[in-house]
Amino acid sequence: MLLAVDVGNTQMAVGLFEGAELRAECRITTDRRKTHDEYGLLFVELLAHQGFKASDVDGVVICSSVPPVVATLEWMCQKYFNRKPLMVGPGIKTGMVVRYDNPREVAADRIVTAVGALDRYGGPLVVVDFGTTATILDVISAKGEYLGGCIAPGVALSVEALFTQASKLPRIELVRPATTLARNTVHAMQSGVIFGFAAQVDALIERIEEELGAPVTVVATGDQAEILIEELDRVTEVDPFLCLRGLRIIAERNGVRGERD
Repeated sequence: MLLAVDVGNTQMAVGLFEGAELRAECRITTDRRKTHDEYGLLFVELLAHQGFKASDVDGVVICSSVPPVVATLEWMCQKYFNRKPLMVGPGIKTGMVVRYDNPREVAADRIVTAVGALDRYGGPLVVVDFGTTATILDVISAKGEYLGGCIAPGVALSVEALFTQASKLPRIELVRPATTLARNTVHAMQSGVIFGFAAQVDALIERIEEELGAPVTVVATGDQAEILIEELDRVTEVDPFLCLRGLRIIAERNGVRGERD
């Protein structure tokens, strides 16, 4: 079985695949302070909770947006799973042509997610990744090429910025208000965030279609997607595990079945 780990700034998505089937998944907090032993015990315990053992893992593939935890996770994999992980980065075969000015500028998780989305939905395609710190739109052509995209502040980051930078604004719960027109501060903030971010994404998709000259399939993913999904007119699919699915495909393309030390 393949253990796939997508390391984000605030959360890690962890999946265990048997072939193309995702047999187990969970999300844990990304903590730069954790040691390899702390992560190792946590991963083993999480797998055990879903009925699997460390010895079930044949290979490991990792994509990380947080460089400080890479070495920790590599060490953890070798000690607790007896496997050397495939770290997705420059030089790894993804099977996707990247039409960026400098392909090395594109974060690995964006390409991995694009690979997973293209395999599942085909192109032309826009993937909207609602992360905690950033909302990212990635565009894949009908030929399966990565064309680029847009990066905006994330929903949670924006809400936290309102609270910390505006002295009279409270920290709010991200829930849908009953109306757009609000008559108190909390509802006004909820309206601006929920409806405002949804409108922003829909407008960006319209602009992208105009530039491409063709309609696109729109897929939402990321840990904040569920907050906005009901307000998004253009999203046709929601798949919270696109990056994990992309990691499985890339591991397969690189012949990963695990390497015993």
